[in-house]
Amino acid sequence: MIVRPAPIGKGRLAIVAGWGQLPLYLAEAARDAGEDPVVIALADEADRNFEGFETLSAGVGDLAGIERFIREKGVDRVAMSGAVRRRPELHDIRPTFRTLLQVPAVIRTLVSGGDDAVLQMVIKLFEGMGCRVLGAHEIAPGLLARTGPLTTARPAADDLRDIEQAVEAALALGRLDVGQGAVSVGGRVVALEGAEGTDQMLERVVELRREGRISQRRRGVLVKLCKPQQDVRADLPAIGLSTVENAARAGLAGIAVEAGRSLILEEQALVAAADHAGIFVCGIDTGLPKGGL
Repeated sequence: MIVRPAPIGKGRLAIVAGWGQLPLYLAEAARDAGEDPVVIALADEADRNFEGFETLSAGVGDLAGIERFIREKGVDRVAMSGAVRRRPELHDIRPTFRTLLQVPAVIRTLVSGGDDAVLQMVIKLFEGMGCRVLGAHEIAPGLLARTGPLTTARPAADDLRDIEQAVEAALALGRLDVGQGAVSVGGRVVALEGAEGTDQMLERVVELRREGRISQRRRGVLVKLCKPQQDVRADLPAIGLSTVENAARAGLAGIAVEAGRSLILEEQALVAAADHAGIFVCGIDTGLPKGGL
């Protein structure tokens, strides 16, 4: 998939920033491309320093404050990035007069909807504010994973079997709108990603190894895929240095992510860390035999 940077619009770009490195990376990439981006840093979620960017700190449910900031700054495009680890409570929601009638539907989605349903709702809310919602890959297309190995190490035959098993598990998990990742060891799925996220899932694998519930002989693979029904404008699967570090701690042989629909942060440093740890990182195309490897 060829992705080119999104064209600069008449108005400004807003980066909605959750937890992690991605929001700052996108803000810097947009500025390097000639944009004058602003940042909406979600309170108790965003953990990076956005010094040098016009920034609003707002609660996740502060629709009124966010819309006011968007209108004041002339924003016409929004990119959502970074993890949001806590859903807002009822008392956190501050609607505008225009969105007041949507509050019951918002609450129902927050209470019972999966992550994809919540993201679809947020996209619609931003579109209702007159903004076009962009994916991270439209701002920084160089982050997208490519098909094939990125590291010196390559998947062996046993690893390819683990990739196949974990792909099936991740696709089933994604259809349920639960998570994006799965770990297979020795051809057996041993961990599925839930609300805790990838790093915490890998911590569980470490514990399972320690308890002897996973073979010490067989290494295994982490696979991360986009959910089949997912809107690629939000929450694409992503891996970073912490993913490599935790995969190595979990005794895994490597990591496979969906090519063209997953993000690799700080690729050069990530590949160096993976090579040092002796694990592989690769992009896979689920439509090709053996993922295109």
